[in-house]
Amino acid sequence: MNKFRIFDRRGLLLLLGLLLTTGFFATTLFGYFVSKQAIRSAIIGQDLPLTASNIYSEIQKDLVRPVLISSTMANDTFLRDWVLKGERNIADMARYLREMKERYGAFSSFFVSEKSGIYYTGEGVLKRVSPKEPRDVWYYRVRDMKQDYEINVDPDLANADALTIFINYRVFDFSGNYIGATGIGLTVDAVRRLIAEYQQQFQRTIYFVDAKGRVVVFGNQTNRAPDLRSTPGLGPLVDRILQEKSGSYQYVSDGDNHILNVNYLPELKWYLFVEQNEEVALAGIRRTLYANLAISLAVTLVVLFLTHLVLSRYQHRIEEMASTDKLTGLLNRHAFTILIEKLLAEYRRVPQPISMLLADIDHFKEINDRYGHLAGDRVLESVAALLLAGLRESDIAVRWGGEEFLLVLRGCDQNEAERIAETLRQRIAATPIEVDGQRIAVTLSVGVSEYDGAESSDQTVDRADTALYAAKHGGRNRVEVAARPNPA
Repeated sequence: MNKFRIFDRRGLLLLLGLLLTTGFFATTLFGYFVSKQAIRSAIIGQDLPLTASNIYSEIQKDLVRPVLISSTMANDTFLRDWVLKGERNIADMARYLREMKERYGAFSSFFVSEKSGIYYTGEGVLKRVSPKEPRDVWYYRVRDMKQDYEINVDPDLANADALTIFINYRVFDFSGNYIGATGIGLTVDAVRRLIAEYQQQFQRTIYFVDAKGRVVVFGNQTNRAPDLRSTPGLGPLVDRILQEKSGSYQYVSDGDNHILNVNYLPELKWYLFVEQNEEVALAGIRRTLYANLAISLAVTLVVLFLTHLVLSRYQHRIEEMASTDKLTGLLNRHAFTILIEKLLAEYRRVPQPISMLLADIDHFKEINDRYGHLAGDRVLESVAALLLAGLRESDIAVRWGGEEFLLVLRGCDQNEAERIAETLRQRIAATPIEVDGQRIAVTLSVGVSEYDGAESSDQTVDRADTALYAAKHGGRNRVEVAARPNPA
């Protein structure tokens, strides 16, 4: 019964939903930010350095090895003796270069003599180098440099100008005199594939940068501009990175935070850049965040639904307890006060007769004394049930107090109310109530009054009470009608 609502269920559910949502949301966000910080710390402190270390180890096997091979060639006794003996048997040199190429899986192998200027390959003589030939500039640069070797990217004339990473190593005779340059080459495509494999394996962006800040080798998963100084976010850090040679750095590009680990590879004279897009790394926990929020929302809705069911059930029970008499199941006087006000308000809008019957069980004290209070309670329950059975749904039955019952008959004038009262009295009198095998005869005295449209409900009840008093004094087990109120 909404008219007897004890508390605001909607407000309670709203508050509970707010608390659950806030708690779940705060817990989920806290977990997300803690995980985010943990992942960032792991990337900076462990993942990227470890990845760089692993990649460097792989590079030492797969890319640095050509440097060692070139060094071996430059210090090979056969090569130096062959030059010092006047380069007489070209087939011997060609076979030597071919064997070095095949043995170590190189893309090309070569030797250029300082004395003759001849460019030897595994196929024999390729050409004679000249200071006037732009494509031979590399040789004169190697001849004049102070380092033992260099790594350079150039087209390979001996292999259809395929872009090749050459390891150019200076060769000296046994007295320390410069006698030429030797080395091997790897195709850039092969190195790119190698780096692409590393990128896929480690889920990082990997590329090599030279001492000028230019990307020299990269995989197929980066769109880096050749000059890193033109890269948004990274550009301002390039000079510092080249100077420090190694370390961890962060920059923002296109709204994403990038974490960068740099290591200098002295064998290659290149910088190894291993980069992680933090947003990509956090994609997993972000999906977990969304999943947790969805689960939290589902749990909140389920809890609210179950709470709504429980509250509805218990509120209904509480409202019943607040508005009904526990023993008889009839309405109590508190409920009557609320309902009669509503009934009288309807009467003022659309006047219809309203009558009241005030009934009292005759000699109820004697029943209690003779049969006990439990029997008395059973009599009250039975009389209430018989009264309800004789009323319409629109009528109101109230336990008025003790053994008294108040019946409010809607749309019923005084004459009709008297007839109904007499019927109820006769039914009660003709229906002995059985308690523990004993048949107890019960009778009612009833007072009848009709609401006159001007008096209060209490006055109408008082007139019914006066009529009941008259019925009691008139011999009980009878119906008396109250006199209409005096117009004065």
